Amino acid sequence: MSKTIAILAPGAMGSAVARRLSENGARVLTSLKGRSEATLKRAADSGMVGADDDAIAEADIILSIVPPGEAVALAERLAALIVRHAKKPVVVDCNAVNVDTVLRIEEIIGSAQAPFVDGGIIGFPPQPGGKSPAFYMSGEHAKDVAVLKDLGLDVRIVAGPVGAASALKMSYAGIVKGLAGIGSAMVVAATKAGAADALRDELALSQPAILARLEVALPDMIPKAYRWVAEMHEIAGFLGPDHPASQIYEGFAKWFEHLAGDAKGEAVDAALLKAFAASIAKKKP
Repeated sequence: MSKTIAILAPGAMGSAVARRLSENGARVLTSLKGRSEATLKRAADSGMVGADDDAIAEADIILSIVPPGEAVALAERLAALIVRHAKKPVVVDCNAVNVDTVLRIEEIIGSAQAPFVDGGIIGFPPQPGGKSPAFYMSGEHAKDVAVLKDLGLDVRIVAGPVGAASALKMSYAGIVKGLAGIGSAMVVAATKAGAADALRDELALSQPAILARLEVALPDMIPKAYRWVAEMHEIAGFLGPDHPASQIYEGFAKWFEHLAGDAKGEAVDAALLKAFAASIAKKKP
């Protein structure tokens, strides 16, 4: 099967998805203009081919996989490219954005007369020999990207219009990353108050599943915290400004922003989270 897929951009998820697609026979394009040496190497290792704007606009499918704060700007850039071409690619927004944002992106892409699919990725970047994360797709053109399933991706169609897949992503991330936010905040507070060991032991007795999750989630979240800030704002927007719980996610945005800065600076709170996770492993029988 021969398909040309463009992926913007070649970050951790984008490059891993590119590797999976190229392993299954797709030609994968990306934009490498102005990118760092590390990004150039990651793209090459993933089988991605650097291409100019015209080649990207003429791909069969374009996957937008960027931090949520960059999703609208990328859509505007893509629309400006696509509008000049008679052949229109199917554009899939795979970013962690709320329903209002994805509807705005649909309007931008629609202004270039290109078909649009709302996508949401749940899971980790695919590893060689491992499974693909779930790519949830919604909207009237979702069936047009079913070929991605034949190219190695776990594509799942969500019944509903554009916005349905993003609503699922927001809800899922709100639960999973919300739990990470609650857990990390309470671990730091307990540790500073001298109750870390007591908290760990009580969780081991009464909430072992939560403790097991914290052992993995706490060290895992620290290098990702900077990416979660915009996502928390999107989840707050998904709930809406009048929803009482929206402020919880605005608070998480501030907390993750603090952790991201802390990891680069004094690393006090980041170190406390890592120490708590390590203590869980040490206490295992």
